[in-house]
Amino acid sequence: MIRSAYLAAEGFEQPLEEELARAGVRIAWHGRLALADAPARPCAWALEVWDAPVELPAPSVKAAADALRAIQRNWALVPTAHHRRAALIAERLPPVKARPLVFPEPAPTGHLGGWTLLAPDVVLASPTKSSPFAGGEVRFVEDREGPPSRAYLKLWEGLTRAGRHPVPGERCLDLGASPGGWTWVLAKLGAEVTAVDKAPLDSRIAAMKGVAWRQESAFALAPEPADWLFSDVICYPARLLALVRRWIAAGCVPRMLCTVKFQGATDHESAEAFAAIPGGRLFHAAHNKHELTWVWERP
Repeated sequence: MIRSAYLAAEGFEQPLEEELARAGVRIAWHGRLALADAPARPCAWALEVWDAPVELPAPSVKAAADALRAIQRNWALVPTAHHRRAALIAERLPPVKARPLVFPEPAPTGHLGGWTLLAPDVVLASPTKSSPFAGGEVRFVEDREGPPSRAYLKLWEGLTRAGRHPVPGERCLDLGASPGGWTWVLAKLGAEVTAVDKAPLDSRIAAMKGVAWRQESAFALAPEPADWLFSDVICYPARLLALVRRWIAAGCVPRMLCTVKFQGATDHESAEAFAAIPGGRLFHAAHNKHELTWVWERP
């Protein structure tokens, strides 16, 4: 019996499987969906978790669509197999308005379920899931001219999933800021940003209102008062963990958002330590690579 399902981002099935195995959860893969016979649990490497999956008979395309509509209105297809038949079923369901967000527009609040075809005549459907986005993937109206790199999309997604962002007048520290993709996001929000990096910012970012550059190592910086601490520093997870613990202990920032980057094998022990910090959330954003996003707010 399938009691939960976990959707991996393309190419990141292995760390999701490893994370679940460490928790004693046995799975079987169906495309990018990891199907489990245990109740749903938090899973950092899942784009979304299906917590109430049911199997529905689907002897015909119409019967499948009718069965889904009998449960609720809004469904998002995760295509895993039998793609033509799945597309025909999806055409009979109310369309999901999955337009790109204009940051800092909030995440949608409408109810959305997920479904897929296990076999041509069997639908797996979960009326509830952990993400309000189709397939757990946040899409934005991108800015292809302002930011110096695409790293800004990770921060947009992290703040959107956190449900809050810096506002004008708040002070932000951006560790490992060069060339300035995250600094650009924060300055566009009207925050006062101190960018900390041994390397300089892109000249366009350095010239933005409210931006200051401090040429030093993020790890040598002593904790100081700020409204937000951000880090996209390239380092081993254990070293970043020590840094955030030092800042939490100092009590001088109420909110943090960091990228936990992995080099080589996934350091699940450090990831679990991040997830265990009270007030924190750890997740694999759709715009992450072999890395996780950690957001924290002082409890």
